[in-house]
Amino acid sequence: MIGVPHAEDIQMSVVEIGDGTAVTKVPYSDKLAGDPETRVIHGGVITSLLDNACGVAVGSKLRGMGGGIATLDLRIDYMKPAAPDQDIFAFVECYRVTKSIAFVRGVAYQTDRSDPVAAVSAAFMLNSSEGRAPGANLKAAP
Repeated sequence: MIGVPHAEDIQMSVVEIGDGTAVTKVPYSDKLAGDPETRVIHGGVITSLLDNACGVAVGSKLRGMGGGIATLDLRIDYMKPAAPDQDIFAFVECYRVTKSIAFVRGVAYQTDRSDPVAAVSAAFMLNSSEGRAPGANLKAAP
């Protein structure tokens, strides 16, 4: 995912994009394990995977509408630990778009979408940077 440094660092990639849907993937790596003994992928990696997948799905739903998006609300329910040595995927769908908010839901899974590691429900603010120059929300260094 070019342009998203933390996504690039964990080697996240987009596998599939549809009209309001996305599948993303993070390949298994020991460096992503939260506990070196169990080698289970850290929950923060799953959070990042789901948040980015949601953003991709919203972007695919808004094709040509322009404007930025920002995560407004992100709820993740962890259902079981991810198995070591297996890639992890996210399938998400943007199921409703209003004038200012997009709603997304989905799952993180390894081999079977119907057996999720985690579920996500999210809301994204639309046109979050409309009319502003890049970096306008940042304060100058003292």
